[in-house]
Amino acid sequence: MSDPVTASSAPAPDANCPFSAAPSSVAPSTRAPDDAAPWHTVEALVGWLDRESALPKEQERLLRVLKLSEEVGEAAQAVIGATGQNPRKGHSHTWDDVHAELCDVIVTAMVALRTLTPEARQVFEGHLRRIAERVPGPGPSPEAGTGTGTVTGTGTE
Repeated sequence: MSDPVTASSAPAPDANCPFSAAPSSVAPSTRAPDDAAPWHTVEALVGWLDRESALPKEQERLLRVLKLSEEVGEAAQAVIGATGQNPRKGHSHTWDDVHAELCDVIVTAMVALRTLTPEARQVFEGHLRRIAERVPGPGPSPEAGTGTGTVTGTGTE
C-alpha cells in the first residue's frame, strides 16, 4: 500500500476477488481450528490467481516470488510510519498496520511456495520442524526433535 492505512480507510472489496467479501468458503467460523485451513485458502488463492493470469506459467512463478519483495517493502514502510521515522509523514501507520502487512508477507510467501510445489504444506512443516530442532532446550512439540542446536539470528540460516 502506498498510502497510509487507517482502520477507517479499508479498501473497497474487489468484486473480482473471491476472498475480499469473505464468502462462506473462506469466512472465519466458530469450528475448532483446522491446521490445514490456511492451506485450503492458499490453494483457493493460487487457483484464482492462475485463472486470472494471462502470463506464461514460468513468468507467473517468478513474479509471485518477486511479489514478496513488494510486500516486505510495505511492511517496512508501515514500521517507519508506526515509529514516525519519516519527518515529512510523521506517524502515518499504526502497529495494527504493521501486523496486517506482516500477514500479507506470510500469505504471499505461502502463495509463492504453493505456486512452486503442490506439496507446499509438507515443505513448510518440514522446514519449520528443522528450524525448531535447532532451538536450544525443549522443542515446541514432541515431533520437533531434541532441540539441542544453536540459533543464530532468526534461526532460519
